[in-house]
Amino acid sequence: MIAETIAEVSDKMSKAVDVIKEDFQTVRTGRANPALFQKIMVDYYGTPTPLAQLASLQNPEARSLVITPYDKAALKEIERAIVNFPNLGATPTNDGNLIRVTMPEMTEERRKEYVKIVKAKAEDGRVAIRNIRRKGITDVEAMKAAVGEDDMARGEKEIEALTKHHIEAIDDALKKKESELLEV
Repeated sequence: MIAETIAEVSDKMSKAVDVIKEDFQTVRTGRANPALFQKIMVDYYGTPTPLAQLASLQNPEARSLVITPYDKAALKEIERAIVNFPNLGATPTNDGNLIRVTMPEMTEERRKEYVKIVKAKAEDGRVAIRNIRRKGITDVEAMKAAVGEDDMARGEKEIEALTKHHIEAIDDALKKKESELLEV
């Protein structure tokens, strides 16, 4: 019973780390990257739809991206979604068939702003890990009568070790992203 709870906690924590790493990819590093546009939702005939489902994304140059919509009627909505997406700072230009997005140069001030955003995302991830830990420990403590105090204490220690491991994984990803952002 405790092993199942620990496996579930480990799985949830790993998923939380994966989500944080995906979020880190949406923060730009000076280059136009299709991953930056993963979270953009376009109002397509009244339904929020991910941009990747409505258009192909190509990266012809380091600071530009070409978005070719599958449906030309969605061109204006795609452009509006890109302009309204927070922390992107991109300027889309629409030529009637496709959208060219040019990413502005990264200034030192902008880089520091992005580092703050990444640190906030990392803290959100740490909080999620701690919440998973708290629920796991509560579940293990609920089994106290069935498994005994020694097994319960062992389960809690394993959950604490998992928590430490996953928080370190978030911290490592944060350091990597920070160095990437501050690299000129």
